[in-house]
Amino acid sequence: MKDILNVNLKNAGAFISDEEIFALAQQSLRHLDSLNSGTGAGSDFLGWLSLPDDIIPQIDRIEKIAKHLRSVSDTTVVIGIGGSYLGARAAIEALSHSFAPILKSKHHTVLYAGQNICEDYLADLMEVLDSRNYSIIVISKSGTTTEPAIAFRILKDHLERKVGKAVAADRIIAVTDKSKGALRSLAELNGYETFVIPDNVGGRYSFLTPVGLLPVAVNGHDIKEIVKGAKAMQAVTRSNKTASSNPALLYAAARNLLLQSGRSVEILVSFTPRLHYLAEWWKQLFGESEGKEGKGIFPASVEYTTDLHSLGQYIQEGQRIIFETMLSVRSQEKRITIPKETEDQDQLNFLAGKRLSEVNRSAETGTVLAHTDGGVPVITLEIPELNEFYFGQIIYFFEIACALSGYILDVNPFDQPGVEAYKNNMFALLNKPGYEEAAKKLKARLK
Repeated sequence: MKDILNVNLKNAGAFISDEEIFALAQQSLRHLDSLNSGTGAGSDFLGWLSLPDDIIPQIDRIEKIAKHLRSVSDTTVVIGIGGSYLGARAAIEALSHSFAPILKSKHHTVLYAGQNICEDYLADLMEVLDSRNYSIIVISKSGTTTEPAIAFRILKDHLERKVGKAVAADRIIAVTDKSKGALRSLAELNGYETFVIPDNVGGRYSFLTPVGLLPVAVNGHDIKEIVKGAKAMQAVTRSNKTASSNPALLYAAARNLLLQSGRSVEILVSFTPRLHYLAEWWKQLFGESEGKEGKGIFPASVEYTTDLHSLGQYIQEGQRIIFETMLSVRSQEKRITIPKETEDQDQLNFLAGKRLSEVNRSAETGTVLAHTDGGVPVITLEIPELNEFYFGQIIYFFEIACALSGYILDVNPFDQPGVEAYKNNMFALLNKPGYEEAAKKLKARLK
């Protein structure tokens, strides 16, 4: 049997005791029961809990459509924002060659649009697509979310002018609502293949639906292994009533105890650059789930050793409001050994013959010791290796831990009422019909 991601709390022990952690984890079994029974806040959005099983009947079709897109194009543009693209991008970047876009190989390229409304970004993307044979996966529940809707309108027009409307329709896949919304209507009008975003799954919990799995399959990764990993984590978190051995309960309890001790900022840390977008996905998951009613832990991220030369000073000696959650990948896929130099001008011969991973691991260990000595608690999530199976584990682990942590905080971890504020102001400033009064008030404020 393959290993399971492990939560190591040893380096938080000087700040919160094992007894406190186990006690809160034990108390939080009631929150796990609320999730399993659907009796807690946001119970209409618990479909993600059973996704490792529920998605299996769709896997073959997802792989078939992915194979089709790879056969008719060399590039796929994923259009989406927030949970509609972050999970897929996290998986693709974690599981791919670090320089995949510039490899001279037959790798299918995945690019992204709709995650911003920067004119230069989209213009630059279109310059690239002018010389590419591309397809589109557009992901939106409603089809009217501003950023992806604008990008899709522009890129659909570009693709149709490039290859014709009929060929474009064969290369556009819509992931959207089952029966309603602008994107559903467009898909039916133009004959696009579609996948459904379940009504009971919110965007940031949707990776194990076609939202995440289709782009990952298009990029050539084994989505069956991802689902197997998620199922393995589901088995040890959802039904495990022994709090001291349930990693999701331990993590949720530890981070809330650290918040109670005055540490209101959690930094997700990695010494593996390919995990950059996993941190971006994690920030949305926890930020939208917990940041409400004046509550929540602020989620941030750093990449070491790079950020030890920038933010490292603050983390070591700044305000003691921080704790770290470190993603520690135990086994490296590739091997580089440091050579010996005759002159030793850089004074690195003491490292000669060592693997780079050994140096990186020593940097990780040294950083943990320095930060704990400096008053920064560290939770370590030990990942056996970075592959599809363990990526699926990571996703499910963070999802269920986030839900439990939200319930400990006494907030609904499945809504996001605050995200509409900027949209309403933007619509008013752009003179959208129905926003006339709001526009007058805003424009008066700007005088």
